[in-house]
Amino acid sequence: MILDVLLDTLIDSLKLIPFLFLTYLIMEYLEHKTGEKSKVVMQNSGKYGPLIGGIVGAFPQCGFSAAAASLFAGGVISVGTLLAIFLSTSDEMLPIFISESVAPATIFRILGTKVLLGAVSGFLIDFLWRFGKKKSKEKGAHSHHEHEDKNIHDLCEHEHCHCEEGGILKSAFIHTAQIALFIFVVSFVIGLVVEVVGQEQIGSIVSTQPIAGVFLAALVGLIPNCASSVVITQLYLNGILGSGQMMAGLLVGAGVGVLVLFRTNKKVKENLGIIGILYGLGVFWGILIEVLGIAF
Repeated sequence: MILDVLLDTLIDSLKLIPFLFLTYLIMEYLEHKTGEKSKVVMQNSGKYGPLIGGIVGAFPQCGFSAAAASLFAGGVISVGTLLAIFLSTSDEMLPIFISESVAPATIFRILGTKVLLGAVSGFLIDFLWRFGKKKSKEKGAHSHHEHEDKNIHDLCEHEHCHCEEGGILKSAFIHTAQIALFIFVVSFVIGLVVEVVGQEQIGSIVSTQPIAGVFLAALVGLIPNCASSVVITQLYLNGILGSGQMMAGLLVGAGVGVLVLFRTNKKVKENLGIIGILYGLGVFWGILIEVLGIAF
């Protein structure tokens, strides 16, 4: 059984490599051409920050969630804009969907939903955040720019991106190799579990405990690494996670942006509050999607 699952997983993973490489090649090109422009757009977003952040965050750019965390720490963007970007960022979801030949209409519906939920959540959080700040004025504006010059690319590169090393071909190759390995490992584990437990049994567990699944998926999504989005996307494509569970996990999955937030913003309590809000929003929207029976 193990050999069968191993062979099937290996063949399926090898088939994905050309599609993954082409996708990452395009993404790396876009990152190099538009990365700085995106940051300038965010800096000038003003009160429309959450809407612009939700839209820009949906584009597959390697370090944008990391850049957003640094911009927030420097007082350049609002907390609502930061959360809109975190919620709309798809990390490794898009390359996997493309390589698995998911229907374009389905991909656009999922991305559109993430953008919409990110923007709505961002505007709401900005309103509540400003209301809270008015009640307790703490520090002056002079302290807002102390972290503005942080280098946001170093951690992204250290984690999994390598965005600026050796040109786009090398970057795309490294990305492809790492994600292909992730997909192989995740798919192998999922395949073993499905064989041992049974597809029908797993399906019945998920369908009878949809709300608990939302909480767990969002918890996995909080892992600040591309592995979380790989796991959630693969589980969804294998029919193990429902739409609400998948959306909860992918909304929360901000990638290395969470790590950069803790590195650049010294207010630990504020950071923990932001992560708590991020998790709460992912769970809320995930449960709402499950209850309404929305399918993508």
